[in-house]
Amino acid sequence: MRKSNALYKNQGIHVITAIFTVEQGVTKVLLVKRKNEPYKGDWILTGGALYNNEDLETGALREIEEKSGIKNIDIEQFKSFGRVDRSPVMRMVAVAYIGIIDSSRVKILRETTNTTNADWFPIDKIPGLGFDHEEILNEALKYLQSKIITTDILKSLFPNGFTLPEIQKTYEAILNKKIDRRNFRKKLLSLDLIEDTLETRKFEGKKPAKLYKFKSTIKNKNVF
Repeated sequence: MRKSNALYKNQGIHVITAIFTVEQGVTKVLLVKRKNEPYKGDWILTGGALYNNEDLETGALREIEEKSGIKNIDIEQFKSFGRVDRSPVMRMVAVAYIGIIDSSRVKILRETTNTTNADWFPIDKIPGLGFDHEEILNEALKYLQSKIITTDILKSLFPNGFTLPEIQKTYEAILNKKIDRRNFRKKLLSLDLIEDTLETRKFEGKKPAKLYKFKSTIKNKNVF
């Protein structure tokens, strides 16, 4: 590498995170609204430019906190996006992450230095997004779909347990498919994935249902 080569100049890195949650069986993603150009007034995923003195994950976590106020979230890198014109400012390669969090335990900032709003959007009601964030979000959803059928990633969404109707609705929302209720229950119980907490909770105004929790990792087990 020769620093004098003009082809090395004017490049940067974006660290972008698709943060998902589930509220009453509805899968949602966190979006923030830009305060500045480019794409002023557009909704985007949380993220921004990486500082030259920080590693990728550190930068992604900093951007999450700065743009939303969320701290202490586990994130996982899933893909990079390098289209030459993805940013109108300069050549910016995006390194994308996925995060899962229980929205009831966090309070998001509605306005920051660089944003004018923030909110959770159902994944089937996403507004137009700035930059290439629609593409990033679509890829993040595909990654999430692959993770929920091979790992225990949903533990992060249900730290206080879940009812079977609630967890089934979550699988259906993320996988975008209907699942037979009896087969769903039988599958989870047969794989020894969950255990009864001996407590109950109402879901969607219905009568109290048994509350379950994941009892062990489900890595390398295909749920559906």
